[in-house]
Amino acid sequence: MTVRKCLFPAAGFGTRFLPATKAVPKEMLPILTKPLLQYAVEEALEADIQNMGIVTGRGKRAIEDHFDNSIELEAQLKGTSKEYYLESIKKLINSVTFTYVRQNQMLGLGDAILTGEPLIGNEAFAVILADDLCHSNEQGVLKQMIKIYDIYKCSIIAIQEVEDSQIENYGVIDGYIENGTDNLYHVTKMIEKPDQKDAPSNLAIIGRYILTPDIFDIIRNTKPGQNGEVQITDALLQQAKKGMVMAYKFKGNRFDCGNIKGYVQATNYFADLNGIG
Repeated sequence: MTVRKCLFPAAGFGTRFLPATKAVPKEMLPILTKPLLQYAVEEALEADIQNMGIVTGRGKRAIEDHFDNSIELEAQLKGTSKEYYLESIKKLINSVTFTYVRQNQMLGLGDAILTGEPLIGNEAFAVILADDLCHSNEQGVLKQMIKIYDIYKCSIIAIQEVEDSQIENYGVIDGYIENGTDNLYHVTKMIEKPDQKDAPSNLAIIGRYILTPDIFDIIRNTKPGQNGEVQITDALLQQAKKGMVMAYKFKGNRFDCGNIKGYVQATNYFADLNGIG
């Protein structure tokens, strides 16, 4: 069976964007006219996934409202020249199913994924972090990864090369190249936010994962790491030692919209892409 569900951890506070994120979820910050989370959901839909599970927290009601019909607004715009502005989100709402679960404490990405277990069940699933905005002129990053999963039937993580000065901001992998490829690695080592001198490579993990369901039990048995958080990298390393985890150097562009510089770069990129400016 291929991947049918995607999980979107969206409970974080977005402190680097305060005061904008005091009342607005960081996942709802717009790139042009669409919020980051809508880009992420559209990427999953392009990969033929129709079941979207969103892990939310306090102050995230705007997410549910966005992916719901707005009867009053639709009535106000009906028959006007502005009616088409709602077409893309209405089409998305009618194409997929959204389910929600709440993360009660901010205990790391591993805990957020474990919180989403009731939405997933016992099957492989995708994870997208909305503040890692990706774009490809060909197939979306998640669709590329699912093709690899369909061959290897193991957990797949997306990676990209980063500057040495940026290594301490990422989980970093080490591994050996898969025969006959130049962009697929068998993971042998994984470190969360290492010092530059301790990093095994410059291959950084970004916010795209395909995980097999045994990851839930592994996370449950993973001790908290930095800042008392349960790191998904620690769980994935255990999974790699017990079986196999692959890392895929994807094709496309990626913007770290979790910081202001990356957010501005993404805005400029999509403005150029749409002939604005």
